[in-house]
Amino acid sequence: MSAEWLAMLRRGEDPNVLFRLRTGWAVLGDTQHLPGYCVLVHADDVDHLADLPYADRSAFLLDLSLLGEAVGRVCAANDPGFLRTNYEVLGNLWPHLHGHVRARYTWEEERFRVGPVYLYGEVRRDARYAAGPAHDALRAQLTDRLRAVTREAYGEDERRR
Repeated sequence: MSAEWLAMLRRGEDPNVLFRLRTGWAVLGDTQHLPGYCVLVHADDVDHLADLPYADRSAFLLDLSLLGEAVGRVCAANDPGFLRTNYEVLGNLWPHLHGHVRARYTWEEERFRVGPVYLYGEVRRDARYAAGPAHDALRAQLTDRLRAVTREAYGEDERRR
């Protein structure tokens, strides 16, 4: 994650963008070690959630929850081992407001399943898990579900990718 990536998002050049929510971009994660991993990147130049006015904080967290709802519904439909959706707003490596949405599964080893994804170490970054053409169906399902949940949540037909 970097300033270059943010510029790509703003220019509409990232092929992993799923949908433009009110506060930012829902993006399929660069690694699909745990299928369904997504990121919500805030559209404005802001570092911390607390830097936003209260209403904008609420809007970002609503969008993060909508992304999580879409991930949960799609992953549950695709994998009977889907367990839950986890949310993280960290910002330790990239000082730009973003949230991670992670699907978790019963088929994960318990020592990993009960802790943060970072316990997996570098295995989750293995090239075999890189987002690519093999994830086109997942990408389309997530986009469709995001359209549906935002239409319901926002109460209007949003223009989105």
